[in-house]
Amino acid sequence: MPQICLEVALNGPWSRSLQPGMPITTDELIAQGIACARAGAAVVHVHVYDPDTGRQREDYDAYAKVIEGIRAVEDVIVYPTLPLSGSRDAATAMTPEARFAVVEALARDGLLEWAVVDPGCAILSSLSEIRAGREGFVYHNSEAEVRHGLDLARTYGFHPSYAIYEPGFARLGAALAAQVPGVPRPIYRFMFSEGFTFGYPPRGYALDSYLALMAELDPGAPCMIAGLQVDILPLIGAAVPAGVHVRVGLEDAPFGTELSNIGWTEAAAQAIAQAGGTLARAAEIRRKIAGR
Repeated sequence: MPQICLEVALNGPWSRSLQPGMPITTDELIAQGIACARAGAAVVHVHVYDPDTGRQREDYDAYAKVIEGIRAVEDVIVYPTLPLSGSRDAATAMTPEARFAVVEALARDGLLEWAVVDPGCAILSSLSEIRAGREGFVYHNSEAEVRHGLDLARTYGFHPSYAIYEPGFARLGAALAAQVPGVPRPIYRFMFSEGFTFGYPPRGYALDSYLALMAELDPGAPCMIAGLQVDILPLIGAAVPAGVHVRVGLEDAPFGTELSNIGWTEAAAQAIAQAGGTLARAAEIRRKIAGR
């Protein structure tokens, strides 16, 4: 039976105006991270917010409290995001060092096992925005930023979590990682969408395409299905027999979803079991999936 890593992404960059049920306070993030871990998640991904403004921010103390608060109760991998370069919360260009400053501080203090390193750029435009005549934005990750993130991963021993918005992200990510001897193996997270125009919709042919590409680029690398504005549950039946891992949660779910983070986690755990998989715990991921 394939051992499947189940990740939950608790909130994302959306604010409650788009995803009303998502947690934003430290206490909410800790409580929901613990509850999702007990429902089967072995990995928890978080964005921290300023509760006074309701907007995302990058803050070492806030991340540290969430990471330590969840891990004090449940043995799970908890990791943060990066400033969403190009969005209104990070509209000004940053140096690689500035963009990864909070990640580096967390890693230096031994708080990170995974971290976001997204190898490419993509236009994030939703179908609803296009119909309304509004423009999206370019999610920007320069090659210098990717190289800096990989250097930090090698220095501090965390695994790069690659969001693969387009096939070229995987090609660039694999090529750059190959030039950093000793970097922990990246996790390739295939990003599907029904509400945005990037990449593929969540279809079997799309997963097959990504897996064929990965067999050429980085055979045996850990891969995961995920996305933005997407219900990934119907794709789990095809992913599990191929040993592909799964991410769900209110960052990835369709806007306005009635399911909570716990509900998405429970539904994914059930779908994984129905597809013949077993849920891997964090210790198993460290030992088998992530190469420790």
